[in-house]
Amino acid sequence: MKHSGEGIFPAVCPLDCPDTCGLLVHKKNGKIVKVEGNPEHPVTRGAICNKVRHMAERIHHPERLLNPLRRTGAKGEGKFEEISWEEAIAEITGTFKKLAADYGPESILPYSFYGNMGVLSVEGMDRRFFNALGSSLLDRTICNSAGTAGWKATMGFNGGASPEDTVNADVIIVWGGNIVSTNMHQVVLAEQARKRGAQVVVIDVHRNRTAQWADWFLPLYPGTDAALALGMMHILFRDGLTDEDFLKRYTLGYEELRQQAMSYTPEMVSSITGIPAGDIEKLAKLYGEAETSYIHIGNGLQHHDNGGMNVRSISCLPALTGQWLKTGGGASKSNGGYGAMNSRALERPDLRPNPRARRINMNRIGEALERTEHPVKGLFVYCSNPLVVAPDAERVRAGFEREDLFTVVHDLFMTDTARYADIILPATSTFENTDLYSSYWHHYIQLQEPVLPAPGQCKSNFEVFSLLGKAMGFDAEAFSQTEEEMIQEALSYPRNPYLNGVSLERLKEERHVKLDMTPKQTFLDNLPTPSGKIELYSKSLELAGLPPLPTYTPLKEGYDGIRRPELEDAYPLMFISPPNHNFLNSTFSNVAKHQGMEKEPMLQIHPEDAAARGITDGADVTVFNGRGRIEIKARVMDKMLPGTVISQGLWWEGKGRSQRSNVLTPDRLSDMGNGATFFSSTVEVELR
Repeated sequence: MKHSGEGIFPAVCPLDCPDTCGLLVHKKNGKIVKVEGNPEHPVTRGAICNKVRHMAERIHHPERLLNPLRRTGAKGEGKFEEISWEEAIAEITGTFKKLAADYGPESILPYSFYGNMGVLSVEGMDRRFFNALGSSLLDRTICNSAGTAGWKATMGFNGGASPEDTVNADVIIVWGGNIVSTNMHQVVLAEQARKRGAQVVVIDVHRNRTAQWADWFLPLYPGTDAALALGMMHILFRDGLTDEDFLKRYTLGYEELRQQAMSYTPEMVSSITGIPAGDIEKLAKLYGEAETSYIHIGNGLQHHDNGGMNVRSISCLPALTGQWLKTGGGASKSNGGYGAMNSRALERPDLRPNPRARRINMNRIGEALERTEHPVKGLFVYCSNPLVVAPDAERVRAGFEREDLFTVVHDLFMTDTARYADIILPATSTFENTDLYSSYWHHYIQLQEPVLPAPGQCKSNFEVFSLLGKAMGFDAEAFSQTEEEMIQEALSYPRNPYLNGVSLERLKEERHVKLDMTPKQTFLDNLPTPSGKIELYSKSLELAGLPPLPTYTPLKEGYDGIRRPELEDAYPLMFISPPNHNFLNSTFSNVAKHQGMEKEPMLQIHPEDAAARGITDGADVTVFNGRGRIEIKARVMDKMLPGTVISQGLWWEGKGRSQRSNVLTPDRLSDMGNGATFFSSTVEVELR
């Protein structure tokens, strides 16, 4: 076992973050005493964030769950008794068998996301188990599905510019992403470009840390990003700043897009976005006249009713100026496609007796748990904390309170969600597992081997679902494989040429292995769109009943910069809840060190909006709408346009107050990809 002994051990950051940093873990007397970056990692180069620097306080937290537990009190009360693993496995499998017999296997639902980004932790033995069981399928769309669908409608492939190349850009636009807090190594690369003369522009609804770092910050109203992109296109076409040769050779529909953009004048776009017309002109000319320009598309702008179209519209811009032919030019939304692995071998969909099982969208978990026809009767939650992270959280809580819902939670801590479980299983941390990691930003695959033994009776996802599969009597071979065997299967994927040369043997020796990026040199000639070209006009979207060209559609709640009486109902303020600097979703929000750095949840409110409500800085306020309410302190500041309020971070339920921001967010689905619409919410704020 790799966890024996003391010293310094290579490791991988497991967090749902683009950077997937290489780490060095210092171990003494059986505990981690220091976590630092690995200077030998070619991209992250020894720099890490405070979240990971203080990871040991989470790993060795005194409140870690160490034994299986069975509920003894009411759901949510937090009363449990210790049981053995044998009892836990027997109770889970016995209940699942009975539910499958009485209600059908689709009455059971897995609920997971990427609390740990290890391939084996979230896309391996767990998927095999639920496939063999024949459970309902979970659409894991809470994070990036809207933007991915919008990007793919244009480019066909979930990949864009290579990070290291962006140091060659003359103009870098960070659009809807707080990368100082969520992608720090892209900031390092942008700084290198800036030292060579590049200008960094940030477009966002909020003057966050990234906006403060930028050379130029452009604030806009939430959900108006597509309008701004079309306004830029209008000027690029109007002023002859497009690369006509590139458009003719590599794109489909550029003449139709030219016509579409004609109506998006700077004045009209200004009235929608809140950005002065002169700044829209300046932005478009800066972008169009640059030799090499790069757009970094963040996560925030896709979490809207129109989130897919926001990303699709922005993704068309590099084609207009031919940026894809320039080293460091183009754009990226995600680079996860380059490292795609053999999911069929990992997940074994062939084990499923019902290939057409019903699908339940994870954003609609509250609604799903309300259903009385074909109800969900069993729920298994792992690598997620839905009572904090899922939208319309009061509806979610009501579902978890059902006494007839058998719920299992596998986690490191007694989370808000775990308090509603019937059985709680103690989970290992990443440093106690063997796992495989890719990145959705850089081009390196990494191997994690155990640094520590599992504390108490903690088990990994891999172990838990292996035990459950065997106890259920499922395919013996599928549930008896080792971690190394599954890693070898994951990497054996000839359909992805970027994996050429990546092997378990090399990973054991080198720890991080770069993908073979040779195919990227000719990617424009092999785009996996229906036409094989960059689709500015998408017939696929048209067939799906969506606009085939980039277009702007207002949000279903709120206003688009024009204060219209019919939209100013009881909830006139747009509510945005982006990540804070020291948590990652709900991870770390129970750790004292990270809580101390963030202090407490705050609502940022513009001075105009605060004055209209008699709210002063530091006042206790209630933020509410028809879905719920939170109690929070106000911070009066002008970091956003009037009419928008901001609360950063996902906090667990506070002592004596409700502070879970997702009680306010809708569970509507986005225009593409059935994604979350967290940021398309309106609220009112009043003194408490």
